[in-house]
Amino acid sequence: MQNQIPEIRVTASIVTYNNGDKAIEAVHSILSHTTGVSLQLYISDNASSDDTVDRIRAEFPQVIVQENGKNGGFGWGHNQIIKQVDSDYHAIINPDILLQEDSLTLLTSFMESHHDVVMCAPVILNEDFTEQYLPKRTPRIRYLLGGRLERFGGPFRKWRDVYTRRGEQLGDVTDLEFCTGCFMFARTEALRQAGGFDDRYFMYFEDADLTRTLLSQGRVVRTTVTRVVHQWERASAKSLKFFKIQVRSMFLYFRKWRHNAQPSAMGNQK
Repeated sequence: MQNQIPEIRVTASIVTYNNGDKAIEAVHSILSHTTGVSLQLYISDNASSDDTVDRIRAEFPQVIVQENGKNGGFGWGHNQIIKQVDSDYHAIINPDILLQEDSLTLLTSFMESHHDVVMCAPVILNEDFTEQYLPKRTPRIRYLLGGRLERFGGPFRKWRDVYTRRGEQLGDVTDLEFCTGCFMFARTEALRQAGGFDDRYFMYFEDADLTRTLLSQGRVVRTTVTRVVHQWERASAKSLKFFKIQVRSMFLYFRKWRHNAQPSAMGNQK
């Protein structure tokens, strides 16, 4: 009798808060496209006051919905799932992400053949399928000013372009200092060793923080094996409330890492 090859187990979590329409669209895209791996999808709901939970339970009975009872933030919401899952890989997915293909299987295959990589991200696209240029370098004050003021051109546009590595010819595999939290695909054990996200961040910079933590375990990369669509609204650029949250998170990030060396993996491409 031949030994059976153990099935690769993948889990994924989406944190929701009063965004049922987008979440349902995301869940549908994930479930309909994922066919090559064993997937358990979780919804971590941060005390939505709308009908998000009821709608997801009614439409997707195979999805595990956890009601957290409070809004503890983005990273905190994902941590409620990370600490309980038993899988080989775990995907952190925004409710405004849409899969166009079997991305979770493609990323699993990529990780299975790149044992030095602890976390990866796909290519992120806008809704018109152009590339979405998101941060890839360690945050700095000038990069953040560039993101806020790039519409004025000059040095602000240049700083934003450096932050996102826009204009660079990136390889099929590119090492990152900053892996965007809208879609992260990581080894579950690596997330556990890192303790998940730092709960002190309510929103913003928790992804940059987790990237730096995981870089002590291995490589964090962007891979071109698959692409996903991100319906990005850039709330911090439109809302004073979200901008204030972003500023608080920024100061927390810089205080936490001020005595630590910069990640050294940047620039490696294949």
